[in-house]
Amino acid sequence: MIIPCIDLQDGKAVQLVRGRRRVLAVDNVLGLLDRFRDYPIIHVIDLDAAMRKGSNARWIKQLCRQADRKVRVGGGIRTVARAAQILSWGAEKIIVGSAAFRDGKVNQAFLVNLAARVGRKRVIVALDTEGGRIVVRGWRERLKLRPDEVIPALEPYCSGFLSTFVDNEGTMKGTNLAWFRELRHATRLPITAAGGIRSMREVRALEKVGMHAAVGMAIYTGKLAARKTGLGRP
Repeated sequence: MIIPCIDLQDGKAVQLVRGRRRVLAVDNVLGLLDRFRDYPIIHVIDLDAAMRKGSNARWIKQLCRQADRKVRVGGGIRTVARAAQILSWGAEKIIVGSAAFRDGKVNQAFLVNLAARVGRKRVIVALDTEGGRIVVRGWRERLKLRPDEVIPALEPYCSGFLSTFVDNEGTMKGTNLAWFRELRHATRLPITAAGGIRSMREVRALEKVGMHAAVGMAIYTGKLAARKTGLGRP
């Protein structure tokens, strides 16, 4: 299944190359709900909050309340209270990345409290990687950890994982299917793959190993149609 991404920066839906260089911006954020209406799940990521440069809470709240489908929200969720607040707006699940790690290790204390407050079924952990290592703080800080090393410690506190192959994010060069196939062996929990996905061949290859595909640039640029792909359904 394809999951369209709405990445928010400065009140706009944007697409960045490797999380740094902006190459596309859409002013009508709410209009994307109609554009992506054939898809049962949408990812909304607050890039400003992730990089501690502000917040797009106003837009997130409206997207959650106006959407007639499941909305999963991430970006800058660093406290249990913030996670609970976003869920109260109508988000189906929250995505935590940087907060799941502390001092280069799994932040078990935070995850225990988060799962106890909102329930592990409503938590997705982001395992974004660059050069094979997990990156946090808006993809600016690289840890020594590899996803397969930490997945066993994370599984008790979440219902699945979002893994972005940052090396190819926004480049339209395709993703690394071999990387995701290896990652699939590390857990039985659901994994959503992201980062450079540009073709239906890749989407189908990911589906073959039981993964959804979170897609941004390819949809916004028309490489993958926002409708009539036949893969909007679960």
